[in-house]
Amino acid sequence: MACRINRNPMNSLFKSPEGKEEILSLYNQKLDELNIDFEYISIETSFGKTNIIATGDPSNPPIILVHGSNGCAPIALETYPNLSKSFRVFAVDVIAQPNKSAETRLSMKGDAYGKWMNEVIDQLNLTDVWLAGFSFGGLIILKTLEHDESKIKEVFLSAPAYIVNGNPLRALFKIFIPMRRYMRSGKPKFVEAFLNEVFTDRDEFAIKYLSEVFLHFKMDFTPVPVISNEKAKLIKTPITLIAAKDDVMFPGEKMLKRAAKIFPSIKKSLLLKNSKHVQSREDNGLIENLIFAELKQVPQQVLPKPFDFIKPQK
Repeated sequence: MACRINRNPMNSLFKSPEGKEEILSLYNQKLDELNIDFEYISIETSFGKTNIIATGDPSNPPIILVHGSNGCAPIALETYPNLSKSFRVFAVDVIAQPNKSAETRLSMKGDAYGKWMNEVIDQLNLTDVWLAGFSFGGLIILKTLEHDESKIKEVFLSAPAYIVNGNPLRALFKIFIPMRRYMRSGKPKFVEAFLNEVFTDRDEFAIKYLSEVFLHFKMDFTPVPVISNEKAKLIKTPITLIAAKDDVMFPGEKMLKRAAKIFPSIKKSLLLKNSKHVQSREDNGLIENLIFAELKQVPQQVLPKPFDFIKPQK
């Protein structure tokens, strides 16, 4: 189990106290903009403190939201704003990301992320919990199922890491080079170039937030692994898989093809035909509808289009 727990502020993943303050100020700004009733829950795990934002009726079924790389819990809550109408929502600040949890860098190759999430589930005293994750959050969820899926009822993965990877040269020129150029120059045009490749819709908050993260946070550029056929075949928890056709990082058609071969527990899968890696608000609404449909409670006011607009891929 490879991990590094930062007890010394000199070893912080934030490059400076001022940079950390800028990033967390934007975190708080986004949380305020959501205008929701919530509570913070702080959990101690063997990897350090984990911060959680909880919202929704405590008597409702529990769902944990897991954000993507370089993200935070308020972004996950904004992505799926209606789930709290039918769920008790726990939005987790993933450790070693630019948020309010511990700065503990874990290896993506071992079982550490799965162990961490199962510790969170145990500390929250949850059973039959639903998990929903985007991108890197999908990797964490799959690692959780690998480690111990006994308390998981169902999972929803949106453009997840850990199933396939895209063309490395394309990702280098379209994503990582613009990112590095911004980190060296601070010129906004390079952030814009990055976002144009990754985001389906322009997101003004993402521009501000990621501009600060790229400059002031030590990001993890470790290559993303993919799950082995053997581990995938052992997973029994029902999986709903949402892939994006124009995803440079984790190509949607390639993902669905491999997932259909290696996961015996795939319940539904679909391809968002007009989506890049980060989904549009409309597509996020459709993903919410998928989750509500499995709960058999679909609030009519959150259906932007007839539900049969979503056609799972076979």
